Amino acid sequence: MKRKWKKQLIIILACIVLIGIYAISVNYYMKFSVKDRIVSEINEGDVDCVLVLGAGVKKDGTPSLLLRERLELSIKLYQTNAAPKILMSGDHGRAGYDEVNKMKEFAVEQGVPSQDIFMDHAGFSTYESMYRARDIFQAKKVIIVTQKYHLYRALYIAEKLGLDAYGVAADQVQYKGSLYREFREIIARNKDFLKTIIQPKPTYLGEVIPVNGDGNATNDK
Repeated sequence: MKRKWKKQLIIILACIVLIGIYAISVNYYMKFSVKDRIVSEINEGDVDCVLVLGAGVKKDGTPSLLLRERLELSIKLYQTNAAPKILMSGDHGRAGYDEVNKMKEFAVEQGVPSQDIFMDHAGFSTYESMYRARDIFQAKKVIIVTQKYHLYRALYIAEKLGLDAYGVAADQVQYKGSLYREFREIIARNKDFLKTIIQPKPTYLGEVIPVNGDGNATNDK
């Protein structure tokens, strides 16, 4: 009985080790495969839009530190003619929580015309943001703005979904909880590695709203 228990324990430990090796391998493969797509600046070109990924708003409705830095960078890219439009993608799927309108309000207050700002109200995840940027907003070439640890996964998903994407990192300070986010990101990279193979549809699709049109079409009715 004791020998049988030891054998089972060895099998369990071996499985844990193999899973760990697989997870680490996927993590480094994803980072390595898109690292050249992370750039420090973008010259004016045929980019459809700057795609800003949501990162939470505070109880008072103001952007979190991570989100604020993403927004500030996206506005700078817009103002330097890196792209003619900004696509704010985030969570607005329940009453009382709205990332995208707050993101747009922030940009408008900084002088970006409302018609040049699109809102993706159903960007519930990085995968869904990329999928909807392609299918709903008809984007083909995008500049993704988020923190560097997140850019690897966003760029990998974009590439697998057929988007021509580059990323600019919104990292200006050392954030609290960075180690936790890095660990969580390893799990997320493994999850989305499998998701890009299966390529399920997002939670919502809907009517097409080309990002080269008027961003006010995405305003709340």
